[in-house]
Amino acid sequence: MSRKRRIFDIEMPEEGSPETFPAGKKEDAGKPAEEPKPAKEAKPARRGPMATAISETAQSVRERQEAAAKIREENDSLAREHVRLKKLGLITDLVPLDKIATHKLVRDRAKGDDFELAELVASIRAIGLSNPIRVEALPDGTYELIQGYRRVSAFRALLDETGDAETWGKIPAGMVPQGENLEGLYRQMVDENLVRKDISFAEMAQLALNYAADPDTEENDPDRAVAVLFQSAGYQKRSYIRQFIKLVSVLGEDLNYPAEIPRALGLSLVSRMEEVEGVATAIRQELKGWDNRSIKDEIDVLRRYAGSGAPSGALSKPVKASTPGGRAKTTFQIDRPQGRAKCVAAAGRLEVRMDRDFTAVERRRLEQAVRDLLDSLDRGR
Repeated sequence: MSRKRRIFDIEMPEEGSPETFPAGKKEDAGKPAEEPKPAKEAKPARRGPMATAISETAQSVRERQEAAAKIREENDSLAREHVRLKKLGLITDLVPLDKIATHKLVRDRAKGDDFELAELVASIRAIGLSNPIRVEALPDGTYELIQGYRRVSAFRALLDETGDAETWGKIPAGMVPQGENLEGLYRQMVDENLVRKDISFAEMAQLALNYAADPDTEENDPDRAVAVLFQSAGYQKRSYIRQFIKLVSVLGEDLNYPAEIPRALGLSLVSRMEEVEGVATAIRQELKGWDNRSIKDEIDVLRRYAGSGAPSGALSKPVKASTPGGRAKTTFQIDRPQGRAKCVAAAGRLEVRMDRDFTAVERRRLEQAVRDLLDSLDRGR
């Protein structure tokens, strides 16, 4: 059944008829319209909870991204600074003593007891280590020592003495970047040692010999090795080192105290060996089997053969520094809280030399101490 459509009749006003207005309209509606009043601000549309949550989440994500970017920038800056300091060897860490190796560089220290090590041990025990060693970190987790052999030795002595691994089991070390050439590492070690007051010409000569003998270095001539290693030294000093190379090459294995040879004596001895045939052989024969000789004993022998007060027949009939009934003096040193005691033992004589006023010790105490010492020696027979 079809729905009927409603039809509305609209009457249009005839032309010229008076204008009529709907109810509620003023007659002056045909007048010019007044200026519209400014519209009131539209109130913001009300947001639903879902839109609010999405907006807050987006803002939070932006803030986190900005914070992450700042952290990455700071980390990159710190990483660049770390690399810069590491290249300069200024990064320091605590390195376990048992992880430090001394294989890459041949040290310049002479073999034998280091009598001054006790002083370094006492200093480190009292005030700590003021100058870190330098090491090269190796891929296997160990460290190759570049500088600081005596400092490592002192820490090991303190560890053996105290057993305190927490305090003395690790040593402060500056990290040398990996990949530095061997010549550069030797130079670093040498330049540090050149400022040491106690380094001897014999030790420097031995280092040049070791450098030339090292299969990993390019220079095989000890004389030219001096020019490579001791570039910071003056010409005259390098000349002296080359002279001592001759001495150490010939007598190095026969000397117990090469580091104690003064510069003038070493140069005179080299000159004497070059002028007179058989000097080196005579010195070796004199020192052979003389195991308990002191520094003075050895230096006295070298002085005689260098011509310092030697008789004209010294080469054909050398005279040993000896005492009646015995080979020679026995000397040693003992470190005490009051200082170092130098002891000299010879036939019929026992001396203890120390920077201490023994006359201030009560006589009975001093007498009892000597008696106890002699009784102890007798029991040891």
